[in-house]
Amino acid sequence: MSEFWPSRRVLLTGGGGFLGGFIRARLERERPAAILTPRATELDLRDGSAIRAYLAANRPNLIIHAAAVVGGIGANRMHPGRFFYENAIMGIQIIEEARLAGVEKFVQLGTICAYPKFAPVPFREDDLWNGYPEETNAAYGIAKKALLVQLQAYRQEYGFNGIFLLPVNLYGPRDNFDLETSHVIPAMIRKFIEAGERGDEVVVMWGDGSPTREFLFVRDAAEGIVLAAEKYDGEQPVNLGRGEEIRIADLAQRIAAMTVYQGRITWDAEKPNGQPRRLLDVTRAEREFGFIAPTPFDEGLRETIDWYVNDRARRAV
Repeated sequence: MSEFWPSRRVLLTGGGGFLGGFIRARLERERPAAILTPRATELDLRDGSAIRAYLAANRPNLIIHAAAVVGGIGANRMHPGRFFYENAIMGIQIIEEARLAGVEKFVQLGTICAYPKFAPVPFREDDLWNGYPEETNAAYGIAKKALLVQLQAYRQEYGFNGIFLLPVNLYGPRDNFDLETSHVIPAMIRKFIEAGERGDEVVVMWGDGSPTREFLFVRDAAEGIVLAAEKYDGEQPVNLGRGEEIRIADLAQRIAAMTVYQGRITWDAEKPNGQPRRLLDVTRAEREFGFIAPTPFDEGLRETIDWYVNDRARRAV
């Protein structure tokens, strides 16, 4: 067991969310002095005074800020104002209050959406500022990227130890399968399973299928975040991913096969594709804190599909 954790009182925001639940489970293996995971009803991160009171009462010395307002392309298009404001204000206020409270270390989770729309592939952290993000999720990406600037400024002026991680698209058990707000993998899983049950001959997907994406299994993401919290103290942002990409059209075929959907797949090219390609350079994470994502993509997909099928069955009882 690492000597880093026993004296740490950890505040994990977003601990009740998809990624947050896996981070909490990974932290529990380290047995820190405390793991604090307040719900939004207990701690409103949009309220600076509430944050100040919570930090004074609970005295964390390490904060992992995983709380976020997130969604797929559709949700980002419908709520750019909300996605910008709430992600920015939550981060800005908790970073400031953590500094004032003397928190020893702050771990901020960014987003792959912060990268320029046409960033050179693979995305390297040094290219983060070389262009504007893809338009459909620019508000979310820029809100998160502003927190990198805040952490670097606070390091320069106050010596505040804040690190910034850039996880690629996540997937896994307990993901959000709501078709209105979900990301691509859970949306495809649900569409194909339900279409198969109805006997639909065709499933329609957004865009033309040409973009590529990289995906990181959520349990691996939690591993990388906990490793960085312990071992990385640098000012530069760090990508978290597998360093592999797949075309969305190929992803659809793979998930259709794994869910035993036997109909046709068509594409609605009037719907946006999002960013043309996403593939990370993951060498900095390996070099700085030894993170290599271990879960093969097909293995992660199978676990995710099985979880969804079993969860639907449980809910139907």
